[in-house]
Amino acid sequence: MTEVWWISLIKAFLIINLLLLTFAYLTWVERKVLGRMQLRYGPNRAGPKGLLQPIADLVKLIRKESFYPASAVDVLYIAAPVFSAFTALAAFSVIPFGPGWQVGDYFVSGEVANVSIGLVLIFALGSLGIYGFIIGGWASDSKYALLGSMRTCAQMVSYEVSLTFAVLGVVIMGQSLSLVDIVHKQHETFWFFAPQFVGLLIFFIAGVAETNRPPFDLPEADTELVAGYHTEYSGMRFGLFQMGEYVNMITLSALAVTLFFGGWYGPWPPLGPVWFLIKLLIVIFVFLWLRATLPRLRYDQLMRFGWKVLLPIATINALVTAALVVAL
Repeated sequence: MTEVWWISLIKAFLIINLLLLTFAYLTWVERKVLGRMQLRYGPNRAGPKGLLQPIADLVKLIRKESFYPASAVDVLYIAAPVFSAFTALAAFSVIPFGPGWQVGDYFVSGEVANVSIGLVLIFALGSLGIYGFIIGGWASDSKYALLGSMRTCAQMVSYEVSLTFAVLGVVIMGQSLSLVDIVHKQHETFWFFAPQFVGLLIFFIAGVAETNRPPFDLPEADTELVAGYHTEYSGMRFGLFQMGEYVNMITLSALAVTLFFGGWYGPWPPLGPVWFLIKLLIVIFVFLWLRATLPRLRYDQLMRFGWKVLLPIATINALVTAALVVAL
């Protein structure tokens, strides 16, 4: 069944705004979680229990003076954060959050776009998003921003290889590149986190590095690089870069739920999106937990761990899975 175009348009508008709302309040949740784990208060001034802190941050970013280097490449400098934010938001469009519903005479699908190669599309958009970071650092005409953008690009490209290899076992077991088909396959058989535990572990570690989250946050090592690729950005342009990183974290968490934890299916049958949201929040909490507890790695440790350790393990895991599927 297919849905009419205006339903897809309305659904895309709602999903984007819900995603932006989730991003905004995820900044509040992260600060509260870090405060709780590190025996601090966290936001507690703007509104009751700091609930208006994301609104205060937005107002501050909008009103903040938007300076830029006089020698910056104007068009690329402005377009870089917009491009990074766009690719992050677009990647979420193929994540399925429900089985689809019949509302009167109309069918509403459980995703914005059901693409037969949805998994490839997500990785392709993630690869394109890297250009926003490298171009933003180069167009700033600052050696500090350029160094930060080069480190960001090196890290994201190297870990994307491990990230891609880690899901090959899931693709082989699900017999499809469609995320909807992979979820249905898990419902018919079993969730893939058990037989693909090694792949899940590699996927999560590479995903943490891919989103520049601690302990893999050296591209933004404030003490070393003044702030990395966004050194010369301020105001809402800086905010767009941060939004892109948070939305990428939400998208990767949703992808982990879809590939390894059965998507919208649960042990008992409430509404599909409810189970999807519960699993998504649990995975995001692990991201926040890591930031509160783990120290930052040195750059040489980080690159050695990603390229020389994760990639061979991911390759072996995919080959073993392929051999088991062929044998069965």
